[in-house]
Amino acid sequence: MARKLVWLFDLDNTLHNASHAIFPAINRNMNALIERVLQEQDLPSHPDAVNDIRVRYWQRYGATLLGMVRHHGVRASDFLRDAHQFDNLSDMIRAERGLGRLLRRLPGRKILLTNAPRAYAHAVVRQLGLHRHFVEHVPIEAMRVHQQWRPKPSKLLLHRVLRQRGLSAARCVLVEDSLENLKSAKSLGMRTVWFSGFSPSFFFRPAYADVQVKSLHKLPAYLSRLRR
Repeated sequence: MARKLVWLFDLDNTLHNASHAIFPAINRNMNALIERVLQEQDLPSHPDAVNDIRVRYWQRYGATLLGMVRHHGVRASDFLRDAHQFDNLSDMIRAERGLGRLLRRLPGRKILLTNAPRAYAHAVVRQLGLHRHFVEHVPIEAMRVHQQWRPKPSKLLLHRVLRQRGLSAARCVLVEDSLENLKSAKSLGMRTVWFSGFSPSFFFRPAYADVQVKSLHKLPAYLSRLRR
């Protein structure tokens, strides 16, 4: 009997091209927020300092939000809301065509697993017309383990996602653009798909990525490999 897969899909730069317009807008919003906080706390707030903090916290914690909460006492809900304010989200979204048909073709449940906030994730998935295909969204607000924020690539988070849903790692396929997230998932025994269609990729596929695709429409061709 064929293995019943559970698909865990990332959102930004996987289901849509966030680097086109959305990430630059989020970075600008975050920089404005960080600058305001630094000024309120009498800390250096020139552009280089602001940008350094945004990037450094993202690299260290997996999300700039965590560093701002931990080191500057920012309210997470306020930061997430303000960082994801857009004039016209629908005009900013770029994605492959036919993703709804693709998701229907992939056998098994689909769960959205994203470090983005809930309201933004819902809005993007609805704009893409994919909301009916996901049985569940796991946004960053749900990524707290033992009262601590644990976004991807946290192994504690991934383990809890599996445990709470009664899933074995071997049944799950993580589809992601982030190699760090794939590495954590593979260490737990998940199958992994590295989607590199929206960012320049000059790397060889690492051992912890079972499959690499530049188009999500290639996924059905790898079903037999992912079911092993």
